[in-house]
Amino acid sequence: MAETPVGRKLVEVEGLKMHFPVLAGLFRRRAGAVRAVDGVSFGIDKGETLGLVGESGCGKSTVGRSLLRLCEPTAGRISIDGEDVLQLGPAALRAKRPTMQMVFQDPQASLNPRMTLSAIISEPLNVHTDWSADRKAARVRELMDAVGLDRRFVNRFPHEFSGGQRQRVGIARALALNPKFVVCDEPIAALDVSIQAQVVNLLERLQRDFGLTYLFISHDLSMVRHIATRVAVMYLGRIVELSPRDALYAQPLHPYAEALLSALPRLDRVGGGRAGGRGRIILKGDVPSPARMPPGCNFHTRCPKVFDRCRSDVPELREVQPSRFVACHLFSPDKPAAGPTGGPTRNDTHQQGD
Repeated sequence: MAETPVGRKLVEVEGLKMHFPVLAGLFRRRAGAVRAVDGVSFGIDKGETLGLVGESGCGKSTVGRSLLRLCEPTAGRISIDGEDVLQLGPAALRAKRPTMQMVFQDPQASLNPRMTLSAIISEPLNVHTDWSADRKAARVRELMDAVGLDRRFVNRFPHEFSGGQRQRVGIARALALNPKFVVCDEPIAALDVSIQAQVVNLLERLQRDFGLTYLFISHDLSMVRHIATRVAVMYLGRIVELSPRDALYAQPLHPYAEALLSALPRLDRVGGGRAGGRGRIILKGDVPSPARMPPGCNFHTRCPKVFDRCRSDVPELREVQPSRFVACHLFSPDKPAAGPTGGPTRNDTHQQGD
C-alpha cells in the first residue's frame, strides 16, 4: 500500500475514491467512469486548518462532500473523531451529523429563500434536539452574536441580506450543533473582495473560540496562505503534494505545485522582479479528461520535467522531507541518474516538431 501521511488525527482519509459512472447506448449501460477523486489520503489534526487547492475540476469539492457523505464514495476509509463514517447506517450517520458540518460556496443557493434567519439557523436544532422553543431562540441569538449579525435581523429573509451577511448565516447554521469538524467549500468565492477578508477572519476567530477543525477548500492561494496550517495540492483527482504552509509557499516540490504557486502575485514582482528567483511557469496543453485518465502520472502530459517512468508508473504519495509528502518520480529513490534532463521532455519534443 502507498505510504500516506495519515496518523492518529481527528480526520483520517485513506484511499478515497469517487467515480461517477458514464452511461451509454439505448439501455444506458455503464461504458466507463469519471474518476473525480482517485485514491486520496490525508489526515487533519484537531484544531488544524488543512487547505485544499487546485484548478477548477480537480475534485476539491467532491472530496469535501464525500467526507460528510453528501455523496457516497466509491471506495476508501473516512474516520472522523475515531469513527469510520462510511460504515455507518442511516440512523448512526444521522446521529453523527452534529459532529461534522459544511459551509457551502454560494450562500444565495444554500439558504432557503422562504425561511427567515431564525428558521434557517434553528433548523438543525429542530432535527437533532428536543429543545424548547425558548432554548432554541436563545441559541439562535447566541450564534448571531458569534458571527456578527444584528439580533434585529432575526425575522428577515435571505434576499434582505448582502452576500457577506448570507455567508455569516450559513456559518451560524453550521455551528448550531457545536461540530468538531467543518468543511469550508470555497466559502469566499462568491463574495466581493472587500468582504472575503472579513469572512476569513471570522472563521479564524470561531476556530479559536470553539476549537474547530477545518478543511478549507479554495482556489484563492493568497487566502489559503493566510488561514491554513498545511496545504494539499490536487491535480486531476489526486493529491500531488501535502506540505506545511510556509514550506510549500517558499519552495514547492512537485512540478505542478511549483507551476501553480508561480501564478501567485507578489509585490516584489513589480517592475519585472521575481520572488525567490522563480519565474512564471506556463504549462502547455489542457488538463486531460477524468473519464480518460492518462497512464502513469496524471500530470505527465503537461509536466516540463517528465521522463520515461512518468508515462507508465503511478507515483505514490510519500514523505520526501520531514512532514512533506509528494507524489512524483523525481523524488523516488530509484530515479534514473540522468533525471528529467537526461533526454528531451514532451514539451521539448513538441517544440522541435514545430
